[in-house]
Amino acid sequence: TMIHLVLIIAALWLFILLLPVVLVLVAALMLVGALGPAVAWLEQHGVRRDLAIGIVFTALFVATTLLFALTIPELIDQTRNLIGMEPALREQLAVWLSQSPLTVSLAHALRDVHYDELIKSSAATVLSFSTLFIEGVAYAVGAVFLALYMMVDRDRLRGTLFALVPRTQHIRLSRIMVNLETIVGGYIRGQAITCALMAAFMFILLTACGIPNALVLAVFGGLADVLPYIGIFLTMGPAVAAALPFGPLIVTVVFLLMLAYEEFESRVLVPQVYGRALRLPSSVVF
Repeated sequence: TMIHLVLIIAALWLFILLLPVVLVLVAALMLVGALGPAVAWLEQHGVRRDLAIGIVFTALFVATTLLFALTIPELIDQTRNLIGMEPALREQLAVWLSQSPLTVSLAHALRDVHYDELIKSSAATVLSFSTLFIEGVAYAVGAVFLALYMMVDRDRLRGTLFALVPRTQHIRLSRIMVNLETIVGGYIRGQAITCALMAAFMFILLTACGIPNALVLAVFGGLADVLPYIGIFLTMGPAVAAALPFGPLIVTVVFLLMLAYEEFESRVLVPQVYGRALRLPSSVVF
């Protein structure tokens, strides 16, 4: 029992150390599951497998480059405008807080903000975030290349896997691999549907409110919806910030409708869509 306990602790310690590698492997497998059907479709229409893989990955690179080129500059401009509006917005908030005796102290605190300390702390935060961002980009690029090599070496990888597994388990292994492809493909389809619905909702909402660059913000929101936990902040934050120049009524409408849709997506859409894609009960997905 002591030996088993030591081995378990050692395995957990090794897993924690190798967690980035494990996440890169998982991301690569998800890319393979997402892009595999497109490669198979091209093969069915007479395109060689290596050429089909090149076409699919080239299309992925071009689409990703275009999305970043369309969204990042506009988001930077929105951030600059928000920073320029910060003194006026802070003064408006302070005036509103000073109307109540309970929040007068908060109003004085807002008026007495010292930017020197904020700039120093913000610089340190930006530096640490930049390091994490560069690491994340490097891991993402590694996952893409790993997925590329997995698709190129598909037959040899399968041969190696079957060589490692006893012959009596080959039928079970084949069944597991087919089920995994179905599950990963279903998850990717469910994610694509929810992200597309988020982008469509944001575009309609921002266009109806008269907010410029609605398409760019909607595309960014649809992409950010992929991320768990922080996705809600990356979708609602830019939309609310873009609504600030149009007054408190528009800001309130955008905030409340975005929050309502986020709740609707997490409580209704995700269980329904993922349940059908993964062939699971909605209660299990929820």
